[in-house]
Amino acid sequence: MTRAFVFPGQGSQFIGMGKDLSENFLEAREIFQEVDDALSQNLSAMMFSGDEAELNVTQNTQPALMAMSMAVVNILKKQGNINLQDSCAFVAGHSLGEYSALTAAEVISLPDSARLLKLRGTSMQKAVPVGIGSMAAIIGLDFDAVEQIAKEAAQNQICVAANDNSDGQVVVSGHKEAVERAVAIANERGARKSVILAVSAPFHCELMSPAADAMQEALATTNFNAPIVPLVANVTASQENNPETIKDLLVKQVTRTVRWRESVLYMRDNGVDEMIELGAGKVLCGLSRRIDRSISCQNAGNPEQVEALIAKLI
Repeated sequence: MTRAFVFPGQGSQFIGMGKDLSENFLEAREIFQEVDDALSQNLSAMMFSGDEAELNVTQNTQPALMAMSMAVVNILKKQGNINLQDSCAFVAGHSLGEYSALTAAEVISLPDSARLLKLRGTSMQKAVPVGIGSMAAIIGLDFDAVEQIAKEAAQNQICVAANDNSDGQVVVSGHKEAVERAVAIANERGARKSVILAVSAPFHCELMSPAADAMQEALATTNFNAPIVPLVANVTASQENNPETIKDLLVKQVTRTVRWRESVLYMRDNGVDEMIELGAGKVLCGLSRRIDRSISCQNAGNPEQVEALIAKLI
């Protein structure tokens, strides 16, 4: 089988994530401690037994999900002697999960990744005052239809198709009133369901430009290596190997559409028939099934799943 390792994004977090890995694996504890040290924050305690509302603050959520994914990767490497380049053809991550993918592929160091994600989350939150922006999931219409609806709903405001998650699941983002107009239009045009999302900011649209500027400045001074496994990038939905190109795409990713459906299809068209979701939850496995059921997908986020994956990959 030709395999891809994929890494989840915001929405997969939960209180207790990583606690069982930490209790069972020194390799997980190493990662959580290194992230805590990099951020001068006891993020792992928040993940294991903290307040849900605090974990859901985006500047905490983003490095926490990366730490969870990297704990799994470290266990695979040190317990299973598993090398990424021998085990998968591609890495990819959904939105912030792209940083997890790049850390796993040894493009970014773990401390740099944690600090970049903390900044990314803080900058995204600051970019738009609370109540100005919104996001909504449109279920049952394809990307082209939702993109057209977003254009019609904008009416001199910002409204775009921000996440192309799977066939029939597209997220729009922008000004609150424009997103509400998009929901109304989508319902008129046969959407099965349209849901305003409980998010703290309108991600992946031009309202995030101040956050993109902050990331550009930070990324300019961060050391990037060539990936040991090709990255399939959110912005291009194709493989990228050049470190400077990847930096540029991470800046663009803040305001551009997450092309996840196309990314999965790109990997499929390049031979991938199995995806392994490393980290919290199984959102990406669910999306994969909606995109193409011929691609098998399993998640690895607790000790039993990680041990089963090691046994499979050895």
